[in-house]
Amino acid sequence: MNDFGISLYLGTGLQKNAEIVEKAHRAEIRYAFTSLHIPEEDPNCVKDIRALLELCKEYQISLIADIGPRTLQKMGFQNISDLKQTAITHLRVDYGFSCAEMIEFSKDFHIVFNASTLQDSQISELQSLHADFSRFSACHNFYPKPLTGLSLERVRKMNERIHRLGMRTMAFVAGDSTLRGPLKMGLPTAEAHRTGDVLLNMLQLIKLCETDTCLIGDIDASEQAYRRIRELADGYVSLQAELAPAYAYIADSIHHDRPDSSDYVIRSQESRAYASAGRQFSVEPCQPRPRGSISVGNEKYLRYSGELEIARQDLQPESRVNIIGQVKPESMPYLDYITDGLGFKLVL
Repeated sequence: MNDFGISLYLGTGLQKNAEIVEKAHRAEIRYAFTSLHIPEEDPNCVKDIRALLELCKEYQISLIADIGPRTLQKMGFQNISDLKQTAITHLRVDYGFSCAEMIEFSKDFHIVFNASTLQDSQISELQSLHADFSRFSACHNFYPKPLTGLSLERVRKMNERIHRLGMRTMAFVAGDSTLRGPLKMGLPTAEAHRTGDVLLNMLQLIKLCETDTCLIGDIDASEQAYRRIRELADGYVSLQAELAPAYAYIADSIHHDRPDSSDYVIRSQESRAYASAGRQFSVEPCQPRPRGSISVGNEKYLRYSGELEIARQDLQPESRVNIIGQVKPESMPYLDYITDGLGFKLVL
């Protein structure tokens, strides 16, 4: 199961962060990343952090907190376990803690490594100390400067290594609304995700890179992005489409691609019930079958009559299916990632 998150920055201000957290809560987003490295020159920082912790606790957002050894002292906590009373559930530890300390912390928190700096020697030491790696994750960095982000292939390879150890993975996509300064050029893990569709970028992290938790690195995202993330959290993707009037009943209900996905078509698991429910699918004139075309099997397809399919690529005309609609251009990029049982909903 995949999870989704936002990023919260003290410099954004409590009022704006409250608006963001409320939107995230409505979108069923469960996590937020934040840094608790406290600058020496800001005496109000501790107050702001405590307010942010209370805000996330109120909205049931679990915090992935980037901390250092001095964080506790500055915040007035005696030890790490005192953080259990806050919204912090994950501790991202880049430096300053021994492997033995991290194993002790993992009894109360999920420990998050930096995916780029996780060394084999560190893994070996954790293994020798009998670490429970189900209590550990690895989070990729985000890259504010253009042309410094990772390739999707590199993210995939790093995630494979992390998964082999029994840990979960996290990565960032850029926002599409309020970008974080000073460059304001997106905060993604993968360079390919510096701009573009938030949902599509998350789908690529999930499907191409096997990322478990996808987070928005920037300050905020559009209402449309939050809506689409909520749908993805609920297990489906909306596809803007046109349907012949006689088949309008197919729209606005959730279908699921078969777990044994085809490279050629998306096959609705639910649609097999259409024919058995008594609907007649008589043969209609054979039509072209381009990428994104929506079809149902007609009576020539015998036991497969009524099965709904969406073409992932241009296909040869087929007399045993009726072409009943077309996915609109803005939704076509999603077709390659609706696989392995992921749901979809046709929206007119």
